[in-house]
Amino acid sequence: MTNKIPVIILILISFVSCSSADKKTHGTGSSLSSFKLNLNAKKFTLPNGLRVIISENRKLPIFSFLTFYDVGGRFESRENGTTGATHFLEHMMFKGAKKYGPGEFERIIESNGGRSNAYTTFDSTVYYESLSSSVLAEIIELEADRMGNLLIEEKSFESERKVVLEERKMRYENSPGGKLFLSMMQTVFKSTPYGGSVIGDEKDLLSLSRKQVKNFFNTFYAPNNATIVIVGDVDTKKTMSLINKFFGSLKKQEKLEAVKEEVDRGGSYDGVSLKGQKINLHGEAPNPIFIGAYKGEALGTRKAFVLDILSSMLSGGASSYLAQKYVLGKKPILSQIYLANYNLKNSGVLFLKGELLKGTSLSRMKKIFSRDKKKFCSKEALNVRELQKTKNKLLVEYYGELNTNYGVASFLGLRENFFNDFKYYEKELTTYESITLEEVVSVCKEYFTKNNYALINIWNKNKRRKL
Repeated sequence: MTNKIPVIILILISFVSCSSADKKTHGTGSSLSSFKLNLNAKKFTLPNGLRVIISENRKLPIFSFLTFYDVGGRFESRENGTTGATHFLEHMMFKGAKKYGPGEFERIIESNGGRSNAYTTFDSTVYYESLSSSVLAEIIELEADRMGNLLIEEKSFESERKVVLEERKMRYENSPGGKLFLSMMQTVFKSTPYGGSVIGDEKDLLSLSRKQVKNFFNTFYAPNNATIVIVGDVDTKKTMSLINKFFGSLKKQEKLEAVKEEVDRGGSYDGVSLKGQKINLHGEAPNPIFIGAYKGEALGTRKAFVLDILSSMLSGGASSYLAQKYVLGKKPILSQIYLANYNLKNSGVLFLKGELLKGTSLSRMKKIFSRDKKKFCSKEALNVRELQKTKNKLLVEYYGELNTNYGVASFLGLRENFFNDFKYYEKELTTYESITLEEVVSVCKEYFTKNNYALINIWNKNKRRKL
């Protein structure tokens, strides 16, 4: 299983139709909002609250099956010692249920030439399989079995504890980039539900009990907290008959909404005042790697869309302003740099990440950036041409993964899971298209002319500190 960091807004889709009437232009490029995406998708909701989205694609005799659960790392508590519980549960979902016991899941997938995996984020947990259409009924029954009757056996639980602990070491303790990212989240979101890691704190992983993980399962792995998306060579009517047969008898979690409301009342998502604080981390990085982190925006806000545009304009490729100025210019100080906009359901972070060239000190880099940051918002960096270029790039990216059932299912499911509307992409395209250069410049100045950021760096010459 993997633990992905989601960049949600630009996850892409599969089926596109573009008529001649749609081919309008905007400036020197195509209008984002003029392209119509024909997904052939239908949504159903069972009496127990389970949402199902089906998109038929008969080109090949295969399908992808994705299950989205609206639970992630933000639902855990350091006070109760449950950090890492949702990710731990993700692992246990592959270890057997009432009918399909230990080893059966892998056997079915592998014997049918399929592939499967899962990932957990701060906001959600997602499971997916891609297989031959001939085994659709068996996969539906298997998924219903583990949604309703997961075993969480003691032997496999303790075995997975070791796996998860090793995964944490690999992703954080032994990874300079991972350690840097973790420190950023802890700093920007101190004392909030996002102020840690999805994998969990080491002390909690060592003490986490089967009862605690079982409680997460009973609370959040309910049909009224899940969305199933099936894309591929399937018949919608027959598929819904199977869904009703195997999932229809599962009971909804009546206390779910009250629990989720309590979670989101449990801490402010605004984070802390950063005030230019500096954090030095020790890690196996021969040259300093740094992050300049600013408090960002939640998914779906207009400013979040503007930050997507801004980050792409400033660092979208080798020809971008930041790359040309600090990596490829006459006097380079960095080996790499990029600006990233990381949106979460209730908050976000905008961060500038780079690696210093040998012989460049952090103090010199900070001095240069302090001198230059107002230029990030100048006409040299942000202009009409760069804005249109970025919008054109967004359109290309919408086409970029138009070739897999998984891509379609992920696209539909993410939007349904976060916005309760799988057609949310229509608003996305319209919003991106409506963003003006004046808006981008205004937001740029809001971020880069103030001192409300944290500068975090990792280097093998820094003193050790406990994360």
